[in-house]
Amino acid sequence: MSDDDFLIIGHRGARGHAPENTLLALDTGIALGADWLEFDVQLHPCGELLLLHDLSVDRTTNGHGALLDLSFEELRALDAGKGQQLPTLREALTLIDQRAGVNVELKSANGTGVAAAALLREVIAAGWPTERMLVSSFHLPELWDFKQAAPEIPVGALVAGVPLDWAGCAVELGAASINIASDFFDTRLLADAKKHGLKVYVYTVNEAEEMRALQELGVDGVFTDFPDRAVKTFRI
Repeated sequence: MSDDDFLIIGHRGARGHAPENTLLALDTGIALGADWLEFDVQLHPCGELLLLHDLSVDRTTNGHGALLDLSFEELRALDAGKGQQLPTLREALTLIDQRAGVNVELKSANGTGVAAAALLREVIAAGWPTERMLVSSFHLPELWDFKQAAPEIPVGALVAGVPLDWAGCAVELGAASINIASDFFDTRLLADAKKHGLKVYVYTVNEAEEMRALQELGVDGVFTDFPDRAVKTFRI
């Protein structure tokens, strides 16, 4: 794996520099040199896909309550940090405008996958290449629903531990990658994934020494809150 091929994925945009999952974070990630941007989406009852990691708005905004209990108008009135709104998926993709690849993580399992598939297909029809997209989730049945709705868009299986069948869940999904927590990184899981032709990305890696060690083991890229640190390690 060459330095140039090692994928630098801005985690929730560039969470170490700007409020996560906001347009500012996405723009900052691009400015700092991220190859791709990862962000979380949830489906609101009004039909909009909103960027938010938690099921509630308490941690990341000046509001309180569950996403599903607040109206779209109430959600948009919240401050997500530095005056930022909770953006919609459409707004995020419009801002990025192919300046970086996108990893859309499905956080909720209430039809988020099918809704995201419909919107991403619109974006593809307008010229966004599928090889610059990845849709991932810990909720693998939701990811399966997405895959049935948009089989042409690559998916990535997210795992927080080491599955008993190693990379088997990603293989069964027909995934392009398996995305592994750094705390549970296992070279046997890496080897099994590579045997099945999967890319392996590790999250969330913020120290240059760990990034370099993972690259030398054969990992294909990392999710990082600080894309600038990865750029300094692999691009300069």
